[in-house]
Amino acid sequence: MASDRINARLTEPLAAHVARVVGAKGLYETPSEYIRALIRQDMERQDLAHFSAALESGYRDIEAGRVFKSSGSFTEDRKIFEQKEKDGWR
Repeated sequence: MASDRINARLTEPLAAHVARVVGAKGLYETPSEYIRALIRQDMERQDLAHFSAALESGYRDIEAGRVFKSSGSFTEDRKIFEQKEKDGWR
């Protein structure tokens, strides 16, 4: 697996924070391990935000009556959905 190198300058407060969480007394062995963990947390946060937005959209659709019983076939359901969208959900 290829990897990229990232170099970053840190202000003194940020560098001090990294020093506190890295090393023998910290939660992470290396600054790189800490940065990777932060990036993974951010990715998970973004995934959760997308999921929450989709869930909220679904609830709005239910509240507005934009629902139909599934046929059990994704292809058929997609056709039904498209027709309902075209007809304005009447």
